[in-house]
Amino acid sequence: MGSVCREVVTLQLGHYANYVGTHWWNLQDASLRYDADPHNPPSEVRSDALFREGLTQSGQTTYTPRLIALDLKGSLNTLRQEGTLYELHRQDSTFTWEGEVMTHEEEPAVKNVFLQDLERLDGEVLAEGEFSQQQQQQREQCRGAEGSVNASVERTQKLFSLEGSVRVWSDFLRIHLHPRSISVIHQYNHDGETNRMEAFGQGEALLREPLFLEELEDRLHFFVEECDYLQGFQVLCDLQDGFSGLGSGVTELLHDEYRGRGVFTWGLGPITHPDTSPVKDVFHLLNSVLGVVSLSNHSSLFCPLSLRGGLGRRPPPHITFPHLQYDPSLWYHSSAVLATALDTLTLPYRTLKDSATMGQLADAFAVSGRKVVTASGAVPFPMMLGDCLPNALAGFGEALPWKPLSACGEQSDGRCFAQSVSLRGVEGQSLVSQLAPGTQPPSPLHCYGSGEDVLTAYLQERYPGTPR
Repeated sequence: MGSVCREVVTLQLGHYANYVGTHWWNLQDASLRYDADPHNPPSEVRSDALFREGLTQSGQTTYTPRLIALDLKGSLNTLRQEGTLYELHRQDSTFTWEGEVMTHEEEPAVKNVFLQDLERLDGEVLAEGEFSQQQQQQREQCRGAEGSVNASVERTQKLFSLEGSVRVWSDFLRIHLHPRSISVIHQYNHDGETNRMEAFGQGEALLREPLFLEELEDRLHFFVEECDYLQGFQVLCDLQDGFSGLGSGVTELLHDEYRGRGVFTWGLGPITHPDTSPVKDVFHLLNSVLGVVSLSNHSSLFCPLSLRGGLGRRPPPHITFPHLQYDPSLWYHSSAVLATALDTLTLPYRTLKDSATMGQLADAFAVSGRKVVTASGAVPFPMMLGDCLPNALAGFGEALPWKPLSACGEQSDGRCFAQSVSLRGVEGQSLVSQLAPGTQPPSPLHCYGSGEDVLTAYLQERYPGTPR
């Protein structure tokens, strides 16, 4: 990977945040490129900003996310908290009891077909670490960079329908995590009617427990101290439950301990909750309000992300896209849409060329101390095959091609203080008009010679008051 890198540490706080994060990390792993890969073009995204390099016990190089994921007891299902990549062996503690011992065993959770196939393919890949160095080099020459689990999955050309089998986020996790990544909060349960973390104050109180705070700081120090040029932290945090309070304390800790580093917080909320009630709806609203105020106060930038029409108790209909169908009741679906948008929203500080640091972006957006921003997206961008960008943009007329993703609607007057716009999947001649010489341009957008000029002119027309 690249020789100069501005690293980012990611924190995921809450079950829905881990849903979004799992989809997001699956996307990152699918696009991961290696220096010695002659079969794929070089990536324009700096993967080592998010991934760290390590070695297994057999000496195989691994890339795992620079990630700390917090969730409640019972939320991992078949996933081991310490992972399986490094196969850590715990020493049994001394057992001195001489009385009668009664053993209670619980049936292990059954992995779905997707995880079973991953386990099988992963075993084939990791087994290669047992070969000699010469044998390994010969195998590498034959298979290129197909050492990732995702590459093996791609070779199988198999489709999975997981809507009926996904109960928790680990049911569709495709990558290995470092043993220090997952932290389980044992004080509260993920399932059941009792001992749930549903209030802002419950999460806020966790950081006042010395053991919890010490464990979190140890994990932070582990990932931060191996960074050469840490640019900041991106925090994915549930807004509508007790993780809103925990996120408040975590962002305050990051703000105090790592001054000068960017803290970008994404406040996440699902469209629906499976076990909601009028009383719980009130809790969701209060947690959201307290979370927005507190998280924005301690973050460099704070952006809500949700496909709900609003954060209130009776929001407008959920967000829909003309070329995308999803089930709003499934967290598995809605989180995938948000993760796809997040992958593009975070590009400005992850690209190899013309990238900005998190600090530079925060300075550009936080005008007069305003640190709350909104996001919009077109998933996918509504442009037909064979069409060009000027035609696609001009075809919308007075409407906008993107939809609001921050549960607050779109400003009708088009006013905003600053913008960062990323367009993906459109390249080459599709960026500009291909009119024959002497043809009258249908719109001013057809007169520009580059995609950047086309997009800039469109934004100036729709948002005339935005500084450039």
